[in-house]
Amino acid sequence: MTPEELRAARDRIVPDVVAGGLRVLFCGINPSLMTAATGHHFAHPGNRFWPVLHRSGFTPRQLLPSEQSELLGLGLGITNVVARATARADELGAEEFREGGAALAKKVERLEPAWLAVVGITAYRTAFREPRARIGPQDRTVGGARVWVLPNPSGLNAHWTVQTMAEEYARLHEAERTS
Repeated sequence: MTPEELRAARDRIVPDVVAGGLRVLFCGINPSLMTAATGHHFAHPGNRFWPVLHRSGFTPRQLLPSEQSELLGLGLGITNVVARATARADELGAEEFREGGAALAKKVERLEPAWLAVVGITAYRTAFREPRARIGPQDRTVGGARVWVLPNPSGLNAHWTVQTMAEEYARLHEAERTS
């Protein structure tokens, strides 16, 4: 991917990978430029979403970003709080997150997933005005779905390793399988 191709991807909207009645709808912060350029969610090579999803038991093998449509057959999907692509999440303002949260709630209400898994605590706190929220299950629902906040799989999130993220994602996997 050339720098020009990445710059051209700024502000693009990447289609969701969704269907009605999913087990879990994973919700990223917003698409990266790599995701927007390729059209595949969590496409940046440093992003750990795909290995974590597999290690946590959600997928039978590690999928490539280009295989994202296979998630639907597993009852899983992907969307974002904010639809437009940026180089960094800190380019998004609080109002844009709140507007994204409202749109996400409507989308979840329409799609009726059992669980909404927001991958990014700061995005969740801002979008849903929950400043004290912690990683893990939340007391509230969004659009009728139970909510679990997961660590952001970006390679920039140095607080979590692939292993510790996989353990947290596995907690959600166990909860959704037994609920």
